[in-house]
Amino acid sequence: MSRESQLFLNLPPPVPGRAEELVPVRMVNEWVYCPRLAYLEWVEGEWAESADTAEGRRSHRRVDEGYGRLPAPEEADDVVRRARGVTMSSQRLGIIAKMDVVDLDDGVAMPVDFKKGKRPHVAAGAYEPERVQVCAQAMILEDNGYKVEQGALWYVGSRERVPVILDDQLRARTNDAISGLRSAALAGRRPPPLQDSPKCPRCSLAGICLPDETNLFHLGGPPRPLNPSDDAARPLYVQKPRARLRKSGERLVVEVEGEKTEVPLVEVSDVAIYGPASVTTPALHALMQEEIPVSWFTSGGWFVGHTVGTGHRNVTVREAQYRAAFDERRCLDLARGLVRAKVRNSRTLLRRNWRAAKGEGSEKDRALGRLKRVATEAETAVNVQQLLGVEGEGAAIYFRCFDRMLAPSTGPEVERFSFATRNRRPPTDPVNAMLSLAYALLARAFTNVASSVGLDPYLGFYHRPRHGRPALALDLMEPFRPIVADSSVVQVINNGEVRPSHFVWNGNACALRPVGRRAFIAAFERRLEQETTHPVFGYRVTMRRLIEVQARLLTRFLQGEIRDYPHYLPR
Repeated sequence: MSRESQLFLNLPPPVPGRAEELVPVRMVNEWVYCPRLAYLEWVEGEWAESADTAEGRRSHRRVDEGYGRLPAPEEADDVVRRARGVTMSSQRLGIIAKMDVVDLDDGVAMPVDFKKGKRPHVAAGAYEPERVQVCAQAMILEDNGYKVEQGALWYVGSRERVPVILDDQLRARTNDAISGLRSAALAGRRPPPLQDSPKCPRCSLAGICLPDETNLFHLGGPPRPLNPSDDAARPLYVQKPRARLRKSGERLVVEVEGEKTEVPLVEVSDVAIYGPASVTTPALHALMQEEIPVSWFTSGGWFVGHTVGTGHRNVTVREAQYRAAFDERRCLDLARGLVRAKVRNSRTLLRRNWRAAKGEGSEKDRALGRLKRVATEAETAVNVQQLLGVEGEGAAIYFRCFDRMLAPSTGPEVERFSFATRNRRPPTDPVNAMLSLAYALLARAFTNVASSVGLDPYLGFYHRPRHGRPALALDLMEPFRPIVADSSVVQVINNGEVRPSHFVWNGNACALRPVGRRAFIAAFERRLEQETTHPVFGYRVTMRRLIEVQARLLTRFLQGEIRDYPHYLPR
């Protein structure tokens, strides 16, 4: 048995895949090109647009429209005809194809598949995956009673036609590919990633597949910089009272008090609605169809919930999550790592941002030393109750020193940013009000990303399930609280971006005014755009992309593809 085969023997038990369905022939092509890519796309329903896929879609625009009728086999004699966009299947082979072109000449049919780009200069005239795809189309035509002697590939870039000879070797390879994909779907086992393959850098699913990252845990060696750049889409915040979000063509329009703001739908990653704002039904339908989540907040910034479309269709990820969530040992192991990472990152933020006055060096050293001890204690907690106590001790040490990160203040106005202790529900001072808002924004980000990778955001491992609480999102955000949320609060105070006049008090409760909330959200989004070096993989990514990488790594861990879940621990 090969080492690669041994590495993936610890995957979860088989689950029913899509083996009962007809296999699309284009997925057979993908299987020959990369089995993992075909599995991710067909069985798990993953997809990511790229320049190559967009160009390929444009190349097929004409043939996808379809025209011309393909005569029945018994009507094919002495007929010369071309039909586009012909959909046909073979029950014997268990495959289905939408053929770009079928040429019929004197009773002989020939499938012609369109490809973007130029003809490759290889001995066979075309790459194997493309020849297998044409062969599968030819076999479908034969099973439907047509006579087929050969197929062809048309390369749009060079405007060349390359014949595909349907010999026994190609037919055998096609049958093997169909059988391999169907067997993988039936077994419910994701094939291992390719190793150091030149195919990966241009693959649109590289950021989902994480080939080098997954292999790193088994085979070692630094990953290549395959991680694609962030999607250009960004969140859309609707904060003004009585604002109305509607759809106009392929754009979203925000209307409030006679003012109108438009943004292309493709430039929106998610929508956040605050207070008494509304969304029209057509706009909500468009957002759900594009799998763009809508998060709902109260006027004060409390996260209420989110609206999504049909969601991620890969049930095997959630099944692995549910199995782990009902395993007390695995829950405790995951919880220990989360608390340890949170405490270590709190210590890192204090160490980087401590504004020591004269004679405070020893106080800083004592606080950092105590946090280091607490992080070690988290690793050996024997149960969740003890771990909660350890986390509480770490939080008490951290927040007792939180004001040491704030710029020295003078004057009654600035002194209102002083911080004594963490409080909430409701927060009673400006710093706590911003911390609460930051945690709500972070919870929204992790709720959305958990849903997007196939996880159930409401079933966690450390935070216990409770109605309406995204427990898994709260789990995943623990290590990021100090690094993203708390650092944003420190930044806006020290830079003067949020001022005391941006807050309003109602009794003991303190909240941000709309102008202050907009300023803080802008700073929070800038923090997500900042690049960082992943401490495990060594490449540079934005914090926004890092959050998605961590969520996908959790799915790989839960499904047994990697042995450990690597936490984000900046130095």
